[in-house]
Amino acid sequence: MPIAVASRSFSKNRILRNELLARYPDATFNDSDRVLSGSELAAFLRGCSKAITGLDVVDEGVLRAVPELRLVSKYGVGLDMIDLAAARRLGVVVRWTPGVNRQSVAELTIAFMLALCRRLVPLAMDLKRGVWGHGRGARQLSSATVGVIGCGHVGKIVARLCRAFGSRVLANDIVDLAEFYAANGVEPASLDELLRASDIVTIHTPLDTSTRGLIGASAIAQMKPTAFLVNTARGGIVDEAALKAALAADRLAGAAADVYEIEPPIDTALLQLPNFVGTPHVGGSTDDAVLAMGRAAIDGLEGGGESIDVTSNY
Repeated sequence: MPIAVASRSFSKNRILRNELLARYPDATFNDSDRVLSGSELAAFLRGCSKAITGLDVVDEGVLRAVPELRLVSKYGVGLDMIDLAAARRLGVVVRWTPGVNRQSVAELTIAFMLALCRRLVPLAMDLKRGVWGHGRGARQLSSATVGVIGCGHVGKIVARLCRAFGSRVLANDIVDLAEFYAANGVEPASLDELLRASDIVTIHTPLDTSTRGLIGASAIAQMKPTAFLVNTARGGIVDEAALKAALAADRLAGAAADVYEIEPPIDTALLQLPNFVGTPHVGGSTDDAVLAMGRAAIDGLEGGGESIDVTSNY
């Protein structure tokens, strides 16, 4: 049976496409330039025993509609687009490689922190309009306390990079990471302690039932009014309405996000706020990361990576 590649990003990449075709000459690709879902995704996958998916929602309905599909290899690191419980029930193996784009996402996170601290976006926009400002109110990352929520693959790199700048780093994770904290000068903290003490809060957890809406109105209210919030993980972790209200009322100094609850985002009022910096889910989209994710997905077709039996902790 042929291989189906539903991921648009993978399908567009000539290097990945050729590398997959060298192994699977009968592979089919999503050349529609849109994310497939529901019956359209099922129709695309029909007749295939293995598939590579990205942002496509692989729910129980899709899996039941394509009983010949026995393995899904994930392009990227998030598993929230796949109904893992349904896959287990129906005997569909899901393979993924956690942390494959970790460096790319971590570097964007640091870029967001620097942009917020130095007010780079509003200053650049002012200069384009002929306004010569002096960046009053800027601060240094080196003097900031950074709170890392989720010290997994990406969170660890962010913590190390912030320590290299000279920041004090607090971390909160459901896993005991005492050895990592001690080796890297990171201080463990409860979520409430981290929110209250941090000048920058950065999110690096997966999206699941325990983290959906984790940063809502009550969590934001605990943060300093001078603090910044950064989210390069998953959009549903942050209550966007609560974030918008806090930014508009200056109860939070600024925020940056690469991910949104609905993508593309429909709340343009949040995007237009002067103290908000947004990018269109490009955290893992460097050339290096795209090739690493694609090659990991290809390997996953042949048993590489990890299966859904592995518990993913943030």
